[in-house]
Amino acid sequence: MKKFILSVLLGLGSLTSMAEEELIKFGDFDSWITRSIKESVLVGGNTQTLYEVGPKGTFDGARAFTNQGGCPWANSNVYAKVAGVVKTNVSVYPEAHGAGKCVKLYTHIVKCKAIGIVNISVLAAGSIYLGTMLEPITSSSNPMSKINVGIPFTKRPKAIKFDYNYKGAGEQKRIRETGFSKRRVVEGADMGEMVCLLQKRWEDEEGNIHALRIGTQRFRFNKDTNGWVEGKEFQIHYGDITKESWYKDWMGLVTGERTYYGLNSKGKNVKIIEEGWADSNETPTHLIVKFDSSYGGAYIGSEGNTLMIDNVKLVY
Repeated sequence: MKKFILSVLLGLGSLTSMAEEELIKFGDFDSWITRSIKESVLVGGNTQTLYEVGPKGTFDGARAFTNQGGCPWANSNVYAKVAGVVKTNVSVYPEAHGAGKCVKLYTHIVKCKAIGIVNISVLAAGSIYLGTMLEPITSSSNPMSKINVGIPFTKRPKAIKFDYNYKGAGEQKRIRETGFSKRRVVEGADMGEMVCLLQKRWEDEEGNIHALRIGTQRFRFNKDTNGWVEGKEFQIHYGDITKESWYKDWMGLVTGERTYYGLNSKGKNVKIIEEGWADSNETPTHLIVKFDSSYGGAYIGSEGNTLMIDNVKLVY
């Protein structure tokens, strides 16, 4: 009888644990939208297929994409129109995983041919994040200003959990290739990256967005997994983490070229100014979750770096 009661209690404990996990909407990456876009003749005139997470369907034509069906995810597959010339980038793909699909993030070189001559090469990393992409992209300057990062969120999860499969390019150094300057070697091997931040944001009278950092989890993928790592939990740390023994500078407040942007009440995408660390018991207003196949920022990485992600959940 005692064994029976114990088994029932253990079973209930397992159900409780499952109830405390929340799949981020569309975070199983089983449902995708395809976009068919014909590029301008000047750059080859090819028709490219772009992929977006959302309710299964199509969104064809050279037109600005907006998140569909309440999907909170956007990615670095983009439609650009510069001086009337239509060009695309594809660095995010659906990939088979188990009985469903996952998201594959890939770092590669995008070559732009004008009248049959290769005149621009750009390094592009794969990225997927909670937020929106502001299409069409009209210039290559300040890429972060083209994305609205984060979603409204007021809960306090203890961890983020997901499946991942990582394979690095095997290079000891990275490159920086913008298409408008000479290729440059950047010290240090490339890595994939995961960012999960909780912020308390507010807007001033001029429309500037300010924030305090409440919760932090950042992880860099620096070793090949040789297959899938299933259901890995990463603890979210609350309050000021700068005195912790495991703290690294790149876990700190987001400033400089990699500052995130958000849409203000006037509809303008502005810098999110992280001013400091909130008390550990504060309630957030926004959640940032972002995965990248290369960690160094725009145009920096190693061709071939690949990060696959699936089943993104918050744990309470």
